[in-house]
Amino acid sequence: MRRALAGLTTRGRSFVAAGATAIVCAFVLGERDLLRAGVLVLALPLLSTVAVSRTRYRLACARRLSPVRLPVGHEARVDLRLENVSRLPSGLLMVEDQVPYSLGGRARFVLSRIEPHGSRELGYRIRSDVRGRYRVGPLTVRLADPFGMVELVRSFSLSDRLTVTPAIVPLPAGRLAGAWTGGGDSVARAVSAAGEDDVAPREYRHGDDLRRVHWRSTARHGELMVRREEQHWQSSGTLFLDTRAAAHWGDGPAGSFEQAISVVASIGVHLGRTGMGLRYVTDNGEVLRPVASFDGAFEGLLLDRLAVSQRSRNRTLTLGLTELRGTLGSGREGDGLVVAVFGTLQAEEARAVAAARRGTATCVAVLIDAGGPTERGGSGGVSPATAAGLLRTGGWRVVTVRSAAELAGAWARTGRAEDFAGDAS
Repeated sequence: MRRALAGLTTRGRSFVAAGATAIVCAFVLGERDLLRAGVLVLALPLLSTVAVSRTRYRLACARRLSPVRLPVGHEARVDLRLENVSRLPSGLLMVEDQVPYSLGGRARFVLSRIEPHGSRELGYRIRSDVRGRYRVGPLTVRLADPFGMVELVRSFSLSDRLTVTPAIVPLPAGRLAGAWTGGGDSVARAVSAAGEDDVAPREYRHGDDLRRVHWRSTARHGELMVRREEQHWQSSGTLFLDTRAAAHWGDGPAGSFEQAISVVASIGVHLGRTGMGLRYVTDNGEVLRPVASFDGAFEGLLLDRLAVSQRSRNRTLTLGLTELRGTLGSGREGDGLVVAVFGTLQAEEARAVAAARRGTATCVAVLIDAGGPTERGGSGGVSPATAAGLLRTGGWRVVTVRSAAELAGAWARTGRAEDFAGDAS
């Protein structure tokens, strides 16, 4: 009852105040008619409070969010099912789903009545122009009497998560050649292994399919030999993102950091869909370990990570470049595909990045030239053209874009897909 009294609306409180005032005035003036009117006015909100507080019907809620992950600027649909699982019909219900302001604000509905064991289907759309992970829900139900005197709020605990990923720019079709990791004598053998089973035999192991027995090798070695089923070589690559706040400028979708996030997402999705085993590294070190991407596992992990990425407080690239050098030094003679995305670089930083390349690794740098200042933190930054020149001296291939929208054109202008990530000279 105390909770119901606390739920009196402005109208209900006004009736209580008016009724109490009329009763007091009736005693002072000795007016019985005024007393009757005051009792009637006061009784109406009190009776409504009793009726609402003694409501015994129960409600069940289910929510379906489709899709649970979507790119910036796209819409998702939220479907709600509200069911009355009691034997009593419900009264007037005001339903409100808690939605962050960036997704469009709260979704509100008014239901006049739900019959016993009946249900109502509700739906609305949400959209965000800012990447991130958002909580949708919980659903709150406001119970009200027909006169609008009392309003009680009941909240469900069910909520869902919506992930808004960065904008992805489709890149020209074509498989970018990276490193071939594993065992063997030559890259040519690895390439042939990608198309057909490696015919090099090995000894028979318990459980091997007898249909793969290589009889010629069996006769030569004097023991049962089978053809290999495994492909020892796998195309691999590394994505690197400079997340330092000092390297980026501007806020919102047009800022260099948001453009860099979109570039990494676009390249990661493009390379991942070719089946390349990828890892993701930032100036903080390794973020995602190598994942084979034929099943889309890396794509989902990368987009989820980029959706919540924030600028770091690091002042240097030391941790990230140390991780990158370890990657380039672990492959066959330093082979590998590295695609790194930078904002503004200082001369010393550009030289350090250039020196990180080892062996015959294919390293591609994407510089975000969003028109920001080249001076930051009191120490001299260099223009994208100067940084590109320093990187090229170390064997890097450099692409400069003003925004992620230019990435597809720059990707195509750099050369055919095979030339873009071929062996660097």
